[in-house]
Parts: sequence; C-alpha cells; structure tokens
Amino acid sequence: MLRISRLTDYATVILASLAGGGLASAAGIADRTRIGLPTVSKLLKQLQHAGLVRSVRGARGGYQLARPTAGITAADIIDAVEGPVALTECASGSGNCDIEATCQVGHGWQRISVAIRRALTDVKLDELLRRDAAITQPDLHRPQAGRWRPLVRGGKTGPA
Repeated sequence: MLRISRLTDYATVILASLAGGGLASAAGIADRTRIGLPTVSKLLKQLQHAGLVRSVRGARGGYQLARPTAGITAADIIDAVEGPVALTECASGSGNCDIEATCQVGHGWQRISVAIRRALTDVKLDELLRRDAAITQPDLHRPQAGRWRPLVRGGKTGPA
C-alpha cells in the first residue's frame, strides 16, 4: 500500500494551522494541532528548510507560511519531509539500481512515478483545506471500466 508517513500528515496539519495568516509559535501550533511540541519543532525546521514556512525571531516572533496556500502543493509537503516521490530505486534517478541495464519494467515504474508526482503537484494546500472538496475516485470494488464515483471525506461515497 502506498501511504504517506505520519510525519508528512502532521506537516500538512501544521501548514493548515498556519493558513489563517499571522505568526504562531511552535508551542501555539502544538497546542492548536494537538501534535507534540518536539514533533512540531522538528517539522517546522524541515518545512522552513524547504521554503514552505518562514520564522520571525524575537518576543513577537513565530512561524508563518512562506507562500500562499495556493502556492504549496502536496508534492512540496512530501518532498520537505520524505524527499522526492519515487516508487522504485530506478524511479529516483539513473544509476540507482543494480539491475538497471537488464530490467524490463523500470521504465514502466518511472512512468507511474511521474504520473503520481504530477497528481501530487496538481493538489494545492488550499484545496486540502476545503472541507467540501469531493474528489473523483475509481470504484475499486467494482472492476468495470469507466465506472467513477465521487469519494467524500469520511469514507462515504455516492451511488456508482
């Protein structure tokens, strides 16, 4: 199963908590999100290093988004915490796999990695913040070509 790490999930929650603008302390973010302060501090450093948040020093300092929510993609968040998305060794760049010269499927996995990367780049933080956002998801329980149904948060789906 493909799944983002818990830290990436927490990083997204932290960024969402900063979406309202203004400055917030690490302790304030930890309190608001109910994520432990050591984890919040660690993730804020990673997000700052990636250019997603900026810090302001001083008594009235804190953290804020470095760009608008429409300018932060899901790919940016994953890259900041986990590194670039690559499903296989060969998908992370040439020369990273011992059997690259004889592999018959590497190019296929590379295509899949590019498609996933494109999809993650298309999803912006402001879209992740929308509670009413429905996405289109294939009905994996009905293997019929062309059958799509909306997937809504909470696992409830509309009629297929």
